[in-house]
Order: sequence, then C-alpha cells, then structure tokens
Amino acid sequence: MKKVTSVFWITLTLTLAISIWGIVGPDNFEGISSAVMTYISVHFGWYYLLIVTLFTVFCLYLIFSPYGKIRLGRQDDKPEFSYTSWFAMLFSAGVGIGLVFYGVASPVSHYLKTPPLAEPGTTEALEDALRVTFFHYGIHAWAIYAIIALILAYFTFRHGKRSLISVTLEPLFGPRMKGPWGRTVDILAVFATIVGVATTLGFGASQINGGFTYLLAIESSFLIQLLIIIIVTILFMISAYSGLSKGIKYLSNVNMTLAALLFLATLILGPTQYILNSLTDSIGSYVQTLPTESLRLSPNDQGERQWVIDWTVFFWAWWIAWSPFVGIFIARISRGRTIREFLSGVLLVPSIVSFLWFAAFGISGINAQNNGLNIAALPDEQALFGLFDTFPFGVVLSIIAILLITTFFITSADSATFVLGMQTTNGSLSPATSVKFVWGFFQSAIAAVLLYTGGLQALQNALIVAALPFSFIMVLMVFSFYKALKQDRLKS
Repeated sequence: MKKVTSVFWITLTLTLAISIWGIVGPDNFEGISSAVMTYISVHFGWYYLLIVTLFTVFCLYLIFSPYGKIRLGRQDDKPEFSYTSWFAMLFSAGVGIGLVFYGVASPVSHYLKTPPLAEPGTTEALEDALRVTFFHYGIHAWAIYAIIALILAYFTFRHGKRSLISVTLEPLFGPRMKGPWGRTVDILAVFATIVGVATTLGFGASQINGGFTYLLAIESSFLIQLLIIIIVTILFMISAYSGLSKGIKYLSNVNMTLAALLFLATLILGPTQYILNSLTDSIGSYVQTLPTESLRLSPNDQGERQWVIDWTVFFWAWWIAWSPFVGIFIARISRGRTIREFLSGVLLVPSIVSFLWFAAFGISGINAQNNGLNIAALPDEQALFGLFDTFPFGVVLSIIAILLITTFFITSADSATFVLGMQTTNGSLSPATSVKFVWGFFQSAIAAVLLYTGGLQALQNALIVAALPFSFIMVLMVFSFYKALKQDRLKS
C-alpha cells in the first residue's frame, strides 16, 4: 500500500480505537454516544433544517440558472454509463437498504405509533403518514447527495483536480487546503463515510436477521447478525475485486430488477386502487406543505418538537453522514453530464421511485394493519416480512426481499470501499484493491461494534454524532463552488 496517504493511517487508527472502545467498554461507549447525540439533536436541530433547505434551494437555482449548461468535464466529454445503469448505481449506493428497511415500518409507525401532528390511528394521521415519509426521502434528501456529488464532479472532471473533499475548498482557502487543514477535512469526510456506511450495514444485517426470525424462527441476536456481516463482507470484497464497471454495475442492475419485482408484486397483490389514490393525494400534500415542513421545528410544542428531532433531524443526519461516500461515488459515475442534466436526474428520479415504493409498501402495510394484522407490534426489521405473510406466495417474496437486502448490502459496502480507497490514496480514481479490502474489513467491524454496543439505537446515535462536523464542511463547499462557478462563467 505504497500510495496511501497520512489520511489513511490517521483515520484507520481512529477507527481501530473506536472499535476497541466499543468492544472493551460497550456500556460506556453507548452511554457517551447517546449523551452526545441528545445534545446535538436538541441544540442543532434548527441548524440541520436550515442547511438542508439551503442545499435544496441552491440545487433548484442551478437547474434553472445559466450555470445549468456547464458540463461536468470537457465540452466533448460523453457520459460513461447509460441512463439505466447510472440511475441504478446512484440509487443502489444511495438509499437501497433504507427503502427496504423502512418501506413498511415508517408509514405504519407514522400512522399508529409516532404521527407527526394528529392522534394515532386517525384519518389525519393516515394522511400524514405518507406525506412525511415522502419528505424524508424526497428532494431535500437527494439534494444533500447531489450537492456533494456535483461539487466533486465539477472540480475533478472540469478542472482536473484530485477527487478529494479538501480540494473543493481551495477557491476559498487556497494553498492552505494542501496542508494540515486539508488533511483534517479529508479525515472528517472519511470518518463520516465509515460511520454512515457502518450504520446502514448494521440496519441491513438486522433486517436480514429479522427475515430469518419471521420465516424460520431463528432468534434475533448479535451472533446471528455478526455471522451475516462476515458472510456479506466476503461477498462484497469479491465484488470490489472485480472493479467498478463490472461488480457494482452488475449488482446495481440486479438490485433494480429485484426491487421492481417486489414493487410490482406489492402493487398488484396489495390494495392497488387505494395505493394509487394515496400516492396521488400524498404527492399533492407533499408539494403543498414542502416550504412549511422544511423548517418546522415547533418550539412551542414539546411533543411535535421531539418528533422532528427523532425523525427529521435523524434522517437529515443520516443523509449527511452518507453524503461524502454517496456524493463521491455519484461524482465518479457522472462525468460528461451537464449540471442541469445531473441535478434533474439526481433530485427527481430517485425521489419519484421512493414515492412509488413507499406508497405501495406503506399503504399495503397500513391496509393489512386495519384488516387485523398487527404490523405495528412487529420490530421495524420484521415489518416487511409481516406484510408479505398476508400475500399469496409470501415466502417467495420474503426470500426475494432477503436477496435484495443482501445485494443492496453488497453494493453499498462495495461502493464505500471504492470511495474510501479514493479518499485515502490522494484522490486516485482507481485505488488499490488492498486498500479497498482494508476499508471493507473496518467498516464491517464498526457495524458489528455498533450492533454489539446498543443495537439500532447505537447506530442512530453514531449517525447524528458523525454528521455534525462534516455538515460544516458542506456549507463551506457550497460557497467555494459558487465562487468557482462565477469565475468559470466569466472566462467562458
């Protein structure tokens, strides 16, 4: 590993130290991370809402502005991947496990357990259930990914810079980004990536275990989840060895095929007319309430405020923690597209797919709940399998779902090892396999440690803590990028 930088060794040491801390003192680790998470959620909730709204508005401005015509690369550059493969890869890397994990659980929870405004189980709660789920997976969420990806692609392919987060701040801070300050920025990006990906891998392992529990009565335990992580780690390292254009591209297309099968089966076997009606109505409500929901913090209602912290702030932190990883990966596969084409694709297509998915699975879950199956009583990781139990061929659908979660697990981890390799080898677009293997092992180790120290709650704590420092860098990146854009336009 001759080409690795000090960022590699410093972040590796930090990751190893946290892993040892979690193993040796799990209670202490969980207690401190929980206290820090609570402090950040309470005192920085307003900040998360403001910056994510800023990112969204900025992306929309760029789409309609003259800057939208600027190409991410030379003027004669052509996209490396077709639209189909491009959408499949950005979707698989960006949101796959989250959709499967929360597809049934979130809408059902917002209807019966944690409605944002109305009384549980009421018509108002039902109408809010899809709307707020759309909000958490809609254009705000994808604007977080899009802003990082756009800025990196712009500097990497248009200006020939190294594919590093620190490089994007050079228009603001100049040569200082080539020294200790730049390395600090890259370390924060790498660490946020490790925690963000580890958290999602933990969710994936938990849900695969949940499927086995529901179908085969195999107990849900840390040892089973550890075994799942070990097996899937081996699989995604095989995929990482095969390279970007083969492993990730192939598995991403498999992901989309399996996801389409589950979606169509749920749409047909579920209450089809009700799903389509609810989808249409909820999109209207989503658009109508978007400005208000974007900045809703309810300072005079402690119950509503706590809901925003538990859900919206958590989701924004999740997306921010994932943004360096997904952003760098999307940038890598987006060379040759214009800013307008890039942002329109990244903001709209995944959002629409998410709306379709949550409408089909969420409404089917709510319908099953209202017809006597107590899905709300199931753990989140088993809610999907509880729904399939009400369908014909439910076992077959559950097996396909486990395969889908596994392939999403593999593509997310595979993409992450590629990105971590890039960030710790001075922005190399083809990091060494040995470097990717090291990061593959450690991101799986962190996922196992987080599950061991506190299960899903520890995963959520880690996300919010890791996202905060990187969010400051994101804000600086926006100002730096806009400065570079104005200079670029003056020259052209």
